[in-house]
Amino acid sequence: MSLLPVFALGLWNAWVLIIFLFLIDIGLSSLVIRLVLGRTKYQESSQRHSERPELSSREKKIDQLSTIILVPLIVYSIALPLKLGTGWFIFGFIIYVLSLLFGFVAMINFAQAPLNQPATKGAYVFSRNPMYFSMNLVFVGVSLACESWLFMLLTMIWFVLVDWGVRAEERLCLEIYGDSYRKYMNRTPRWIGIPKSSEK
Repeated sequence: MSLLPVFALGLWNAWVLIIFLFLIDIGLSSLVIRLVLGRTKYQESSQRHSERPELSSREKKIDQLSTIILVPLIVYSIALPLKLGTGWFIFGFIIYVLSLLFGFVAMINFAQAPLNQPATKGAYVFSRNPMYFSMNLVFVGVSLACESWLFMLLTMIWFVLVDWGVRAEERLCLEIYGDSYRKYMNRTPRWIGIPKSSEK
């Protein structure tokens, strides 16, 4: 990774990977949910996605800051060349693809969950927040594929800020789902890991 950040407009820049993030994890998953699971599940999923927790003034500032960091990440991808043919590119691209797949599966699992219950199956067995986790890993993969320490730094800052927002969302889930979500929290890591046994 070079010491100075690289800026060069080009066709094979990181924006290509960012576009696929939105096309696959948002566009394709929505299409699959609608066509395979049906319109009702699609509407339920959209309704659940739109539910937002009540934020304290500090949480609102952190949420705004995470958006402020996300915008430069996406804009910088336009001027960030991929290091095609390098080991870094291959390693980063593998992480990127696996993260896209994990996020896609997580969105489908989220839509499959009954409206009155938290999502706890599929990707949600290993992470309480697999969509956020996969998006962060997508950005890590892009950082490596471009050999950009600046993109990686922005990614890590964004992830720390998102962690604060996730705490507020989990508070909302506790309000909505109560004890079933508390049990789920006790056995499933916030980000990623092997779930604890539910047997006591």
